[in-house]
Amino acid sequence: MMNMKRRTMLKGALIASAAALTPQAVLAAWPKEGFGAKSVPEALMGTLGSDSTSPSDAIKIKAPDIAENGAVVPVTVSTTLADVTSISILASANPSPLAASFDLGAGAAGFVSTRIKMGKTGDIVAVVKSGGSLHSNRKGVKVTIGGCGG
Repeated sequence: MMNMKRRTMLKGALIASAAALTPQAVLAAWPKEGFGAKSVPEALMGTLGSDSTSPSDAIKIKAPDIAENGAVVPVTVSTTLADVTSISILASANPSPLAASFDLGAGAAGFVSTRIKMGKTGDIVAVVKSGGSLHSNRKGVKVTIGGCGG
């Protein structure tokens, strides 16, 4: 009898906490214009409010030169720039180039690592917002079909 009451209480608590996390609350900061954009400048405007970036060697992109599976391309972006507030990753040849955008808290290291989808060969563009300015770097990645070099 005691186990049934406990299970009912736990089940009710789980349902209540799941209901509190509605999709609107979870996705409130989602940059819809950025992810819906069809070009890199549009994606940057929709996500970061500007498409003006300055090239920076202080941004390092670690990604394979040749990706045998474009559906899961590992990408790591790191930077030595100070006061980093966001890092965005774009695949320039994709129909919707914005692959990921990360807002970083105060004191966070300028480092993100993820996997992105690339439809075809193109550049991975990393854009770092630091001190209110946008800085970028790019790395070319060849996407093969089935690992055959096509």
